[in-house]
Amino acid sequence: MVIPIGTDNTTMFQPTPFNLSSFIDWCGSLYGVSPQPHWVTTYYGGYDIKLILQRFASNIIFSNGLRDPYSSGGVLENISDSVVAIPTINGSHCLDILAANQSSDPDWLVTQRETEIDIIEGWTSKYYADLKAIK
Repeated sequence: MVIPIGTDNTTMFQPTPFNLSSFIDWCGSLYGVSPQPHWVTTYYGGYDIKLILQRFASNIIFSNGLRDPYSSGGVLENISDSVVAIPTINGSHCLDILAANQSSDPDWLVTQRETEIDIIEGWTSKYYADLKAIK
């Protein structure tokens, strides 16, 4: 799988822009295989992730800490009432799903977790109300 992440001149690190040709050569020399840069979209689709999520998804929270380089490939805006994005400026990869720590969790993280819990509780309440209505 190809995840094209590089760095530019805005960090303390030397710039290392992503170069697909170099990446292919590196994979060949290190692993003896050639990466397939379009395999994920060919196999799973996803050329228009917003359209796919609108049609086939429900009850998903996309939590993106914007300090995480992976957030640039994340869902950063709500897709529907039940496919929601919670981007946070200070967050990083999976921070909100780590165990809570009352002595060190910042207020914004506590609030984010509470928001996520409220959303999930809303989904489960709706499910049980719908189930009760059917009976």
